[in-house]
Amino acid sequence: MRYVLCFMTQMAKILAIGSVTKDTFLPTAEGVIIETPEDLLSQKKIAFELGAKYHITDKHETLGGCSINVAIGMVKLGFEVQCYAPIGDDETGKWIRAELQREKIAVDHLVVITGHASDASSIVVDERSGERIIFSGHDASEKFEIASGQIEDCDLIFIGDLSGDWKKNLDTIIAVAKTKKIPIAFNPREKAIQEDSQMILEVSSVCDFLFVNKDEALEIFSSVGKNISENETDLVREFQKIGVKTVVLTDGVRGAWVGEQNEILVAQAILQAATVDTTGAGDAFVSGFLSAYLKEKDLATALKWGIANSSSSVTQYGGQAGLLNESEMVDFIGKIAVVKLG
Repeated sequence: MRYVLCFMTQMAKILAIGSVTKDTFLPTAEGVIIETPEDLLSQKKIAFELGAKYHITDKHETLGGCSINVAIGMVKLGFEVQCYAPIGDDETGKWIRAELQREKIAVDHLVVITGHASDASSIVVDERSGERIIFSGHDASEKFEIASGQIEDCDLIFIGDLSGDWKKNLDTIIAVAKTKKIPIAFNPREKAIQEDSQMILEVSSVCDFLFVNKDEALEIFSSVGKNISENETDLVREFQKIGVKTVVLTDGVRGAWVGEQNEILVAQAILQAATVDTTGAGDAFVSGFLSAYLKEKDLATALKWGIANSSSSVTQYGGQAGLLNESEMVDFIGKIAVVKLG
């Protein structure tokens, strides 16, 4: 039995909370890839000669931020999404607001942080693999204070990349969601995991959906002294033990594992010959999975929607251009095989 409210009579309203950035993509094929398999959390690195100058073939500018990527993905799949995020009182902030409105994201809860710059990222993309290195600058989001009164009644809260006093902000969100009985989907930020994995586990335990990649899962458990294998099923079960209702574990091109109640499913990613950029692939998975789930598709179909959206997103720069609408999703999922593990 699904625990999420039935949305058959009206479309769900989503509140996406996190940061929003202006992302500038810099594609290049000139970096040297270094294999470091002994480093479990960083098995490949890219190097550039210090003091050298490298050619950039093009430049692309898009909206960025986990919560925004997820919001845009869910709008494309038919949902009404409100953005609760900070911007600065600068030209970049004006650009961000205009782009959000163009993407049909409601901006009533967009918070202007006076005297601070909007968040921005420069992203170096390795053209040979589509993998990237992100250099992010956070100013406005470091001053973002979530007000409980701004969290309106909605059908789902998605928590993405919180900065600043993220612990206080998480406490506020969790308290409101508990009082109003609003389901939560949580995708913890890597920096937050590094700073306080114990709190990430505590927050995860009250969430309806948890989305993490394999490296993040291993880091969370190792940081709290939990000795656990690298087996994906074991990792999913460990999150279920603490109370997470639906656990989604991703691992790049290897695909994704989802656990709910006594069932664990896995599906491989679709390898795209036209892969140009992996930025936002995980966010695309989240928006596809949640959209299918809230449309009351079965768990296997939700997994397929996640894989399809993620696999399509890597064919374009940024986290939005490659996202699928529902008719495109239907055409795509026939290529995806789901295997039941337990």
